[in-house]
Formats: sequence, C-alpha cells, structure tokens
Amino acid sequence: MNVAKRVLTVITIVLAAGLLLAAAWWSSRPAPDVVQGEVEATQVNVSAKIPARLASLAVREGEVVASGDLVATLDSPELTARLQQAEAARAAAAAVRDKAYAGAREEEIRAAREVWQRAMHARELAEKTFARVERLHADGVLPTQRHDEAEANLVTSRDAEEAARATYDMAVNGARREDKAAAAATVDRASAAIAEVEAFRAETTLTAPVAGEVYRKHVEAGELVGAGYPIVTIVDLTDVWVTFNLREDRLAGLAIGDRLTARVPALDREIELAVSFIAPQGDFATWRSTSAQGGFDLKTFEMRARPVAPVAGLRPGMSAIVTWDRAPE
Repeated sequence: MNVAKRVLTVITIVLAAGLLLAAAWWSSRPAPDVVQGEVEATQVNVSAKIPARLASLAVREGEVVASGDLVATLDSPELTARLQQAEAARAAAAAVRDKAYAGAREEEIRAAREVWQRAMHARELAEKTFARVERLHADGVLPTQRHDEAEANLVTSRDAEEAARATYDMAVNGARREDKAAAAATVDRASAAIAEVEAFRAETTLTAPVAGEVYRKHVEAGELVGAGYPIVTIVDLTDVWVTFNLREDRLAGLAIGDRLTARVPALDREIELAVSFIAPQGDFATWRSTSAQGGFDLKTFEMRARPVAPVAGLRPGMSAIVTWDRAPE
C-alpha cells in the first residue's frame, strides 16, 4: 500500500513538473509575426467636364449599377445660351454664303445691263461722229481741234463701255471663287462651334462608366459642381486585392505568384491570395541601428495580393491578417 502511494506521488510530481516546463516553454517562445493588410478595389469617379448645378441624382449609396446606367443630370443655362448664339452665328454665315453663291439680285443685273447698253450706244455714236469729223478734217473743213476732241470722245466712250461691261459681268457671275470658299468656311466654323456646345450639353447627362456599386456620393442635388469634381464614386467589387506594407527584411523568398493564406476577421474565414505586385514606397519603415556608431534604414515595400478565387462579401476597407512566419508558399 505504501509502495502504491509512493508511485502515485512520483507520477504526480513528474506530471506537475512537465506541465510547468511546458507552460514555461509556451510563454517564452516568440510571438508569431503577424502582418495586417487592407482590402482595396478599383474605384472610378463619375465627374463632369463642365461646371454646372446638379439637377438630380439617380443613384444611392450601395446601389448596384450597370455600365451605361444613368447616374446624374446637370443643369447649365449658360450652355443653352451658348447654343443659341452658335446657331444664330451659323444662320448668319449661311446667309452670307448663300448670297455669295446666288450672286447679285435680278434687279441689279438688269440695271447693270442697262448701263452697259447705254455705254455701248454712246461708243457707237462716238465712232460715227469721229468718222465724219475725220473726213471733214481731211478735206480741210474742220480744224484739228475738232478732230482731237472727237478722237478723245471716242476713246472715253470705249473705256466707259468696257467698264460698264465689266460691271455687268461681275453682277452676272457673282462673287469670286475665293469669296465663296471663305463664306463656306465661315459656315463650317459656325457648325463646329455648335457641335462643340452639343458635346458639352451631352456631358450634362452622366452615366456609369463601369459596372459596380455606388461607393460614395460627394454632392447633393442643387449644389454647384466644378469641372472634374467627382459626383459619385463607383467601386468594382469584381476587381479586389489586399495591400500589405512590408519592411524589406520580410521580402526574402517572396516573389510574384507566391500564395498566402490570410484571415479576414469581417468574414470570419481564411482566404487564399496570390502575390501580384511588389514595389517600394517613398517613405521608410522603422529605423534600425546596426551599431552604436551607425545604422541603416529599412525601406517599406507595398505588396498587393489578389484572391485566387472570388470571395463573396469581400469589400474595400476589410482587414486581412497573415502570419508571416508561414506566409510564402
């Protein structure tokens, strides 16, 4: 009986010592190196090219939209006024062009022809008069003075007829080819101005450039929106990744394509990731001294890892935790 008690006592003491040693080892072992990352996704800002007032917002935060769905409409009275001005300028340019191609009015052409006919009759009379004066001057009946006057009158009549004929031809032919081309170019310029205003007016109706979920709205209906200012942000939940900021001493053996197992507390599950991007950041991590006289800085690298398979419920802002002593696979 005493022997059994002694054996039981020894066994108890050994077990207690073992438990104490195990507890001491467990408490003294180094804690696992844990790295925390953040889930990110592609975000697209829906912005306007023109300053305007937000007339209406067709979506709400959290709403799922397809590419091309209406997001918002803008109101810009200034664009309407510019369009009216451009249309009026084109109408005026078209009138000038039509006038250049149509030429002079019928009344102007008829008046020019009448002036040319009178000048032609005056030239015929001057020719007959000069012929008679020349015969009489040759016979010595008329002095040289009369002969010179008749000759000058003939030359003047011919010049007047040519000028009247040129005026008539110009009325019939209309504007020059260069004038017609300039008038047509003015119409084209006015049409281009209208097309520009129409393009800006099309920007008052904003649609979703990509499919996704409305992540955030930045303005409310009735507020003024500047050119390029985001109205809503759409997040593409099919294109997600996890971003980790790592010291460079943790990159040993890490390469593009390596697999990581991360735990997502928000989903209470583990997911498998594949490293897709590694690049240095501009700032530095914690400074570590190598000796009392000097040291070096450990740079911080950005690493991105994408889920190997789609993960339901994974959203931007969630945390992903990796135990780094067994991270690369």
